[in-house]
Amino acid sequence: MAGHGAPGLGTAVLRGMTGSAGTTRCRSCGGQDLAVFLSLGDMPLSDGLLAPGDLERQEPRYPLDVAFCPDCALVQILETVPPEELFGADYPYFSSFTDALLKHSAANVEARVAERHLDGDSLVVELASNDGYLLQYYRTRGIPVLGIDPAPGPVAAARARGVETLQAFFGRDLAMRLAADGRRADVIHANNVLAHVADTNGFVAGIATLLEEDGVAVIEVPYVKELIEHGEFDTIYHEHLCYFSVTALARLFERHGLALNRVEPLAIHGGSLRLFVGRQAARAESSVAQYLDNERQAGMDRLEYYAGFSAKVGRIRSELAALLARLKRQGARIAGYGAAAKGTILLNFAGVGREMLEFVVDRNVHKQGRYIPGVRLPIVPPARILEEQPDYVLILPWNFKEEIMEQQAEFRRRGGRFIVPVPEPVII
Repeated sequence: MAGHGAPGLGTAVLRGMTGSAGTTRCRSCGGQDLAVFLSLGDMPLSDGLLAPGDLERQEPRYPLDVAFCPDCALVQILETVPPEELFGADYPYFSSFTDALLKHSAANVEARVAERHLDGDSLVVELASNDGYLLQYYRTRGIPVLGIDPAPGPVAAARARGVETLQAFFGRDLAMRLAADGRRADVIHANNVLAHVADTNGFVAGIATLLEEDGVAVIEVPYVKELIEHGEFDTIYHEHLCYFSVTALARLFERHGLALNRVEPLAIHGGSLRLFVGRQAARAESSVAQYLDNERQAGMDRLEYYAGFSAKVGRIRSELAALLARLKRQGARIAGYGAAAKGTILLNFAGVGREMLEFVVDRNVHKQGRYIPGVRLPIVPPARILEEQPDYVLILPWNFKEEIMEQQAEFRRRGGRFIVPVPEPVII
């Protein structure tokens, strides 16, 4: 349901999710008693970048409300935008433009090869493989790979670097076809994709179907604990349908005959988890019980844990708006860095547009020359920062702030300063 309206914060209330199809159920367990604890208002699609010819029209906006399921502890948004609209021909995200993500992926591959003794007789499958950013490291070691991704641009880039890739949405049906062809996986990677899938149960059932009997699914997800405790509201957008705790994930996997056997914390993306999932619960390591116990003690399986998040988000928005307004009154020139999906949400929710920022730079050539949805800020190459030398640069993908500040060391040497908006707006 598309709509328009100013973004606003909602108070925590208990209600069922309703839509054109009637009562909407939890994406994982089917429960109906969902508790809405945050409303960001009507937002444009975070990766729906605009071409110059699109500026004459109003882009669609969709409600962005966040709810908690008391039956299985899953945090989720209410609205489901058709995946074809989110990940179609203009999908602009290419993983290989982020150096930190490439380094993270190479280390992941090295560890899996050593741990699983992978060789030329193995098969590694990545779901949402994007431009082959991860599978390329297996391929250079002579290990057979298969990528699966629905976005044509990244798929073409993956194929160009020699990574076999199917352009498709993954689910139970595709997994059954691959398994019938004898292509079951020793390792399945699913990095930051489980949250993107409308059919959560069908996706996990597909993993169970595609995985070899002794195989492992290595799944990375942003951790909802970090999101709540650090106020990372800008990671909430329509592509991210779910926000996971270990409690919610363990229940989801168990429903499909899979067991969560290991949990590792990751610093990437503002705080994430790497989950190791297989068929045998007897292999569970102590990390699983430790996370489950810690979440129980913190109250993450209860609504009360989430009830104060709305007020925290409101403070971040107010402080950022006040900081930028003060700098502008002092005559400062401000630019943005990184046309990331989280940047779309932060700028629109905080009401930061051309009156505050002159432009936004991004290394991704597929984004340059386009405009950020809603606020209509132009996206230009990073060289523009040194050409213009603004006084401040607002780092929108704050989860990669160290990499960005290193890339822009000359800007800093010339006296430029950085603004990091989350978990609280600060000048560096």
